[in-house]
Amino acid sequence: MFKDFFCKIVLLFVATSTLAQTQTEIIPPYNIKTISFIQSNENVVPIFKLGDGFQFQFDDLFGNEANYYFEIVHCDYNWIPTDIPKTDYMKGFDGQRIQEYENSVNTLQMYSHYKLPIPNQYMQLRISGNYILKILNESRDVILSRKFIVYEDLVTVPMQIKRARTANYLDYKHNVEFSIKSQAINFQNPLKNIKVCLMQNGQLNTAIQNIVPQYTIGNDLIYKYDTQTQFWAGNEFLYFDNSDIRSAGNNISRVDSSSGIYNTNLYTNNARANYPYSLTPDVNGNFVVRNIGGTKNEIEADYAWVYFSLSAPSFMKNKGIYITGMFNNYSLSPEYKMDFNKEKNTYEKAILIKQGFTNFQYQIADDKGNIDAENAIDGNFWQTENEYILLVYYRENNDRYERVIGKASANSRDAIN
Repeated sequence: MFKDFFCKIVLLFVATSTLAQTQTEIIPPYNIKTISFIQSNENVVPIFKLGDGFQFQFDDLFGNEANYYFEIVHCDYNWIPTDIPKTDYMKGFDGQRIQEYENSVNTLQMYSHYKLPIPNQYMQLRISGNYILKILNESRDVILSRKFIVYEDLVTVPMQIKRARTANYLDYKHNVEFSIKSQAINFQNPLKNIKVCLMQNGQLNTAIQNIVPQYTIGNDLIYKYDTQTQFWAGNEFLYFDNSDIRSAGNNISRVDSSSGIYNTNLYTNNARANYPYSLTPDVNGNFVVRNIGGTKNEIEADYAWVYFSLSAPSFMKNKGIYITGMFNNYSLSPEYKMDFNKEKNTYEKAILIKQGFTNFQYQIADDKGNIDAENAIDGNFWQTENEYILLVYYRENNDRYERVIGKASANSRDAIN
């Protein structure tokens, strides 16, 4: 009897530990492409004000109108699921089938396009915080998940982007200084209860977290660190535009459809780390699905094999080079890792991408997903234009979860010394 009781306790402990694990985004299978959050008909970084509507969209290249379902999980600051009841953070029910989908029209690559509005007829979110959106197949297996954040507007956050405060990084880094002010909240124990998340161009995988206020003045929290809030500045994103998929457009050397669908061959990029900084306006990693000859881009834009080529002779081959951007959620999966061509002495990769305007970058990372920003293929330049986003989390002493009480942004084009 005692043995059975002991086994139950162990199983309960294991189950609880499993549920308390940090949630990571599940990489979708090959057939799921062009996953994006849409607001006001544009791809956006998934940070939304509480009560505002948005959409989650993706394509299934099988094109067989498969049934997909959605589930939403509320998480804490560290992306561990909270233990509050689902009815506390959601009005209605998830677990429902995605109702809106259409098949592609006049495309060589067929696909079904799915659209999930939030809120929808089944549910709406009640509270702010970190969320995981899971997409499930007919067997209720999770095939992909994406993080998104819902915030309230309860604080003001003045931000200023400066060049690095340390002399040896003056030309290579940006430093973010900010303060948090509120007339709506009297902060309780801010050194413990206030947390921030600082992102460059909306990239969660390189965010700076767990920074406490340097000092406080009354109810104002001041963050003016020299090193803790510094980012490698990077370089402007590269891009291609195959909105007219049958012709060679910007940065495209050749197009054909010999493989059954379109092929878009890009010019070889040179590693820019040892070149002077050159202003090339970008959209900070974003992309726009567009068929210049279509009227409904969601289902009339085609897919193309995009052939990337990079000349980086000085790159040390102990790490990998990945092609990333919002188009693939900055994924470091093998699908986006470049291969070295010994004959051409270049790195190459072919990726299936929906046609339109696409920003991308070459990122160095090891097998564990650790990004080496210091030795970036395209270098680091303080002149680079980056968008910085700050989120403020707050949990009062008696609260059961962390609220996101504010959002702010600043651009490095306004950087000062």
